[in-house]
Amino acid sequence: MKQTLHSFWGKCSVFLLCASLTYTSSYSQLSAGTYWEGGLTIAPSNFLGDLGGNAGKGTTFLKDNNFSMTRFFAGGFIAVHPSELFAARLAVNFGKIEGDDAVIKGKGGMEEARRMRNLNFKSSVLEAFVVGEVYPTVLFESDPTDVYRKIRPYAVAGIGVFRFNPKGQDPANGQWVALQPLRTEGQGMAEYPDRKPYKLTQLNVPLGIGVKYYVNDNMALSFEIVHRKTFTDYIDDVSTQYIDESLFYNYLPPAQAAVADRIQNKSPLRAGIGNTFGAGAKRGTPENNDAYYTAGFKISWRLFSGNPWANSTRCPVIRY
Repeated sequence: MKQTLHSFWGKCSVFLLCASLTYTSSYSQLSAGTYWEGGLTIAPSNFLGDLGGNAGKGTTFLKDNNFSMTRFFAGGFIAVHPSELFAARLAVNFGKIEGDDAVIKGKGGMEEARRMRNLNFKSSVLEAFVVGEVYPTVLFESDPTDVYRKIRPYAVAGIGVFRFNPKGQDPANGQWVALQPLRTEGQGMAEYPDRKPYKLTQLNVPLGIGVKYYVNDNMALSFEIVHRKTFTDYIDDVSTQYIDESLFYNYLPPAQAAVADRIQNKSPLRAGIGNTFGAGAKRGTPENNDAYYTAGFKISWRLFSGNPWANSTRCPVIRY
C-alpha cells in the first residue's frame, strides 16, 4: 500500500500526550474554569491504501492521494476544557471511503502494474474516538487583546475504534459485493495458514492539526486535518498475493465461489491485456497498513461550565 507518515505522527502523538499531562497542571492559572462544548463536524475524506494512486511507485501520503475519490464524513462531538491549554474530545463520525485503480493516469512507469490490476472498493466507516487537544499559543497570551485569544491553532492525538465493510464491484452485473466473506486472498484457507480472516472492527490512532476561531463567547468554528493510522492492511481487501482461483470452489458455496473467482482478479477485463496475474503474483503490499484522513470543518457551542450536574443557570463566558 501507499506508505503514510506514521513515524512522524507517532512522534507527534507522544509529544502531545506528554505536553497535555505536563502543562495542564503547571499552567492552571491559564484556565478560565472548566467548561464543556458540543458540536458538529463535516469533512471530505480520502483513503490511503493499495488501490489507486498516481504515476510511478506507490508512495507516501498526499503524493498518492486521488482527489477524485474524495467522499465525506459527518458526525458530532462533545469536549471538556479543564484549562485554556488542553481539552479532551469524544467524537462519533460516519462516512465513506473509496479506492479505484481505474483513476490512475498511466505514464508507462511503475504505476502500470496497478492500473492493470484493475481493482476497486468502497466502504462505509463508523468510528468513535477520544483525543486530546493542545492549544500551544495559550502559553504566549499575555495581552487581553491578543489575537491568539480569538484564533488558536491546536494539535490532536488519541485512540479510536472504527467499523468498515469493503465492497467490490462484480464485473458480471455491476453490483457491489461484500469482499470479506469471499476470502479473496485465501484468508482462512489451509493452503495459506498465515492469512487469517480479518476483523471488520479495528482500532485506529487519530492524529492531526487544526485552527479554531471564536466567533463569540459561545460559538467557535474550526478547520482541522485528522489522519487515522490503522492496524490493518485490509480496509480495501487488498494486501498480499493472488491465489489459485480453483480454491474458492473448495471453501465457498458454488454461487459465492463464482463471484469470488470473478472479483479477485479483474485484470483480464482491462482493454488490451490478458490475465497477467496468476497465483502467487503480487496483488498488494503487506508491509504497510492502510489509513484514511479527513480535512474539514467543525462548529461548536459552549454548553455549560463546571460540574454538568450542578444546579446553575449562569451562562459561561470565555475570557478574552
